[in-house]
Amino acid sequence: MKKIGILFGQENTFPPAFVERVNSKKETGIVAEYVKINQVIQGETSNYAVIIDRISQDVPFYRGYLKNAALSGTAVINNPFWWSADEKFFNNALATKIKVPVPKTVLLPSNQHPPDTNERTFRNLEYPLNWEGIFNYVGFPAFFKPFVGGGWKNVYKLNNPDEFFKAYNETGQLVMMLQEAIEFNEYYRCYCIGLKDIRIMRYDPTVPHHERYVKNPLAVEAKLLKNIEKYVLALNKALGYDFNTVEFAVRDGVPYAIDFCNPAPDADVNSVGEENFEWVVEAAANMAIVRAKKQKPGANNLTWGKFIQSALSKSSPKSK
Repeated sequence: MKKIGILFGQENTFPPAFVERVNSKKETGIVAEYVKINQVIQGETSNYAVIIDRISQDVPFYRGYLKNAALSGTAVINNPFWWSADEKFFNNALATKIKVPVPKTVLLPSNQHPPDTNERTFRNLEYPLNWEGIFNYVGFPAFFKPFVGGGWKNVYKLNNPDEFFKAYNETGQLVMMLQEAIEFNEYYRCYCIGLKDIRIMRYDPTVPHHERYVKNPLAVEAKLLKNIEKYVLALNKALGYDFNTVEFAVRDGVPYAIDFCNPAPDADVNSVGEENFEWVVEAAANMAIVRAKKQKPGANNLTWGKFIQSALSKSSPKSK
């Protein structure tokens, strides 16, 4: 019997719906359940063919458990090795290489020194930074946000350099990035499941969270729809995420990718709405079943993006 497990925290709607949906399909030799963890011993198998991870971004213990499970052949969704190394600034940099439009973005050192460091630690960093060049490149208004993290924590919208320096002085040891604000006339949030299934949802980031998924949305113009789908697939195939969301701000008909580093994207029925919730439960269940059927005990059953695959192929010795 191959088991599909879901690892989660405070979520109350998606995990039980996912387990029920997988089991309702009555696939021979496959069952879904909540992940059960007791002893975590190095190198021992987890007894799960597939684990859907919804919480390890907040719990380092779970991340260690998942990496140990993956070592013995569990297909962990999303790949815990890759998302642990990934961050939003790299996402943007990679997008520029695969021709996906993104806002102009710069990475900035933390305002305060990290623990156990001092000014000598930063002798390679030129001071003062070229603030005039940075501001001219990004422009105002701009968003100022951590290069890792999510949930709109420590995010500022700034209109001028004075507001920037005030915000910068409040960010402490956080590594931040300054990003061009795309003044949009349309905004979308898109699920991508299993590197193939896409759900494009009209979204309004300017309203309270529970109201952001637009009800009864207008149809998406065909050319724009095609470009959004193309960019969603390009980003997720490059990064290797099995379960992700990508946000797009549309300016002058061009969809700019805003946020696409979401190892556990929102899937709560109370925020995404009934129709979107039904879609994501069904797509996630189908993906997990396919991965369980393909899973080979003891093998590397993780998804690796084209960026990593390309780097590995270039570094491998050529056969003679």
